[in-house]
Amino acid sequence: MGMNSSSVKEDFVLVGFSDQPNLEKILFVVVLVTYLLTLMGNTVIILISSIDSKLRTPMYFFLTHLSLVDICFTTSIVPQLLWNLRGPAKTITALGCAVQLYVSLALGSTECILLAVMAFDRCAAVCKPLHYAAVMNPRLCQALAGVAWLSGVGNTLTQSTVTLWLPRCGHQWLHHFFCEVPSMIKLACVDIHANEVQLFIASLVLLLLPLALILMSYGHIVKAIIRIKSVQAWRKALGTCGSHLMVVSLFYGTITAVYIQPNSSYAHTYGKFISLFYTVVTPALNPLIYTLRNKDVKGALGRLFHRARDLGL
Repeated sequence: MGMNSSSVKEDFVLVGFSDQPNLEKILFVVVLVTYLLTLMGNTVIILISSIDSKLRTPMYFFLTHLSLVDICFTTSIVPQLLWNLRGPAKTITALGCAVQLYVSLALGSTECILLAVMAFDRCAAVCKPLHYAAVMNPRLCQALAGVAWLSGVGNTLTQSTVTLWLPRCGHQWLHHFFCEVPSMIKLACVDIHANEVQLFIASLVLLLLPLALILMSYGHIVKAIIRIKSVQAWRKALGTCGSHLMVVSLFYGTITAVYIQPNSSYAHTYGKFISLFYTVVTPALNPLIYTLRNKDVKGALGRLFHRARDLGL
């Protein structure tokens, strides 16, 4: 089974929110502002984590990777979305759709694993504070980050390739605002039950398994916090994990609704809005969550501004 010639040459039509033209105008402004906040916020986190010596720890090493993922993830989707929201043209080339499918799925999958890795890092910090530096050594941190990126690449090479090879018999109208596996497989003119099963299994491995590891890590963290008798240490432990827990809740709370039950009435009715949240809103909120709740980041930002002022910038 291979790609037919029509599916290679013809452009796709991203229906998106075209049935609500008034909403499109509002969404254009909201998405544009949110995208700019994503770029600025995540770039600042990468910058301060790289130049501030006090932030050269495993936590900020992984946070830098998360910020890079978020920048690339939104950039693979938002420019095309803004173009389609602004004018009557809702098309995307077959090549553009394929690139968007591969890149967005790779980065989304990478973020799932990365959030689990960050939970393990927080667990080690709270449960083994005296051995934290030895446990989360630079070699292990690099290996865990590498596993996250390779998992994303491996998943997209499998899922995206299989999806693109499905015959579509001229069906090019995609009822979504970007090229995503759950909506792409619905264009097929053959039985897609096997593809839906494959998508479900991949979602179990890359969504529910990392989520289970996150919950296990926080289970150990809760046990450790209960044993802490110092109120100050208790607050510090909660502060250390609070930001990450908020990010996990926002990301997993939305993406699981689309990938675990893609055919549910809820996903069908609100799917585009759910996807809009985890592709556009969450990456913009992540830097705010980590800066507003983190004294180290606030201190680093203060030192950065003072340094820029001293240099006359």
